[in-house]
Amino acid sequence: MVEHSGAQRSGAAILPRRGLVAVLIGNALEFYDFLTFAFFAPQIGRCFFPGTSEEDRLLLALATFGAGFLTRPVGGMLLGRFADRRGRRPALLLSFALMGVAIAGVGLTPGYATIGIAAPLLVLAFRLMQGFALGGDVGAATAYLIECAPPDRRGRFVSLQYVTQESANIVAGAIGAALAALLSPAALDGWGWRVPFLLGACIVPIGLVLRGQLHETLPADDATTIMTPGSGVDDYRRAAALGFVLLACGTIMTYGKLYITIYAEVVLHMRVSIALAATAVVGLAGMIGSLLSGTLSDRFGRKPVILVAGALVLVTTVPGFAMLGQQRTFATLLTVSGLVSLLVAIAIAPVLVGLTETLPARVRAGTVAIIYAFAIAVFGGSTQFLVAWLTKLSGSRLVPAWYMSGAALVSLAAALLLRESAPRVLRARRIARLRAPVSV
Repeated sequence: MVEHSGAQRSGAAILPRRGLVAVLIGNALEFYDFLTFAFFAPQIGRCFFPGTSEEDRLLLALATFGAGFLTRPVGGMLLGRFADRRGRRPALLLSFALMGVAIAGVGLTPGYATIGIAAPLLVLAFRLMQGFALGGDVGAATAYLIECAPPDRRGRFVSLQYVTQESANIVAGAIGAALAALLSPAALDGWGWRVPFLLGACIVPIGLVLRGQLHETLPADDATTIMTPGSGVDDYRRAAALGFVLLACGTIMTYGKLYITIYAEVVLHMRVSIALAATAVVGLAGMIGSLLSGTLSDRFGRKPVILVAGALVLVTTVPGFAMLGQQRTFATLLTVSGLVSLLVAIAIAPVLVGLTETLPARVRAGTVAIIYAFAIAVFGGSTQFLVAWLTKLSGSRLVPAWYMSGAALVSLAAALLLRESAPRVLRARRIARLRAPVSV
C-alpha cells in the first residue's frame, strides 16, 4: 500500500475552512444542476422542443440532460490528466469555470420561438460542456482532499463530497418546490424554470475566487511517495479494477435510492407531497450516513465499513420494499427510504477514499476521474431507466430492490478482494507485528 508525506502530512495547516469550501463547491454545483434540470425537464422540453407531443418533448429534454453523461469520461481523461501534470489548482479552476458557463448558458439561452433550432443545439452544447467539466472535477477534488487531509482524517475529508451532494439535492428540491408552488404554470414555463439555474450561476465567481487561493498539493516529483515492499504497477491496476466495480455498484445503489420517490408516486400511486417529503428524508439520511462513513472508515478501516454496510443493504432492501408495497403509509415510506439511504451512503464513501489514497500522486487525479466518470456514465445514466423498464416488463414491484441488492452482492465480492489502505489501521497492524513475540 501507499503512504504519503510532504504536503499531505501538513493538511490541517494548508487547508483552512474556506479552502475546504473551495474544493467542495464544485461537487455541490454538480448535483444542484443535476436535480434542477431533472425537476424542470417538462418546462425545458416545452421551451426548446415545441411542435411535438408532451411525451416527446419530455423525452427530448431528458435525452439532452443525459447527453452530459457521454462527455464525462472524456473530461475525466483530459482534465484528470491535466491535474496530474499541471497541478490540482489549475484543473479545479478550469473545471469550475466550465461548469459556470454551462449552468448559466442553460438558464440564459432563448427558447425555440426566439432563435429556432439554435436553441436546442445550444442547450445540448452546454450539457456536453457540463458533463466534460464534471468528469474532470471529481478526480482533482478528491486527490486534493486526500493530499491535504491529515492521514487519520482522510475518510472524513473525502466523505464531505457526498455530504455536499445530498445537501445540494435538498437545496435544489426546495427551490424547485417553492417556485412550483408560488408561480403559475404559465410563469413557470415562461421564465420561472430559469431562476434556479441563474441562482446556481451566481456562486460561480465566489467559487473561482476561493479556488484561486488554494495551495498546490501535487508533488514536484514522485519522491514524496513512499511505497511499501511489494507495491507496484500491478497493485495500482488491481486497485483501479476493484475501484471501478465498487463505484459502479455504488452508483447503482445511489440512483436506486433516488428512484424511491418516483417509485412511490408512479408505481405505488402515493401522493406527490408524500413522495417529495421522502426526497428530503433521503437527502438528510444520506448526509448523516456519509459523515458516519468517513469517521468509521478512519477508525476501523475502509474494507470493514464497506463490507458491513453493503451486507446490511443486501438484507434490508428487499424486505423494506416489500413492506412499503403492503403498507403504503407516510411513516413506512420515510422509514424505508431513510434506512436505505443511510446504509448506501455509509457503504459508498470508503470506496472513493481507499481508491484515491492507494494510487501514486502522478496518476491519482486522472485515474480516479476516469474510473468515476465511466461508472457514472454507464450505470448512473442507465439505472433508473432499466429499473422502470424491468418493472413494466415483469410486473414486479420489487425490481428496484432486487436490482440494488444485486449491486450490493457484487460489491461485497469485490470488497473481499480489497487491501486495506486506512493509515491508522495499517499503522496499528505494523505495531502489532513488531510487538508480537518472535518464535525461536
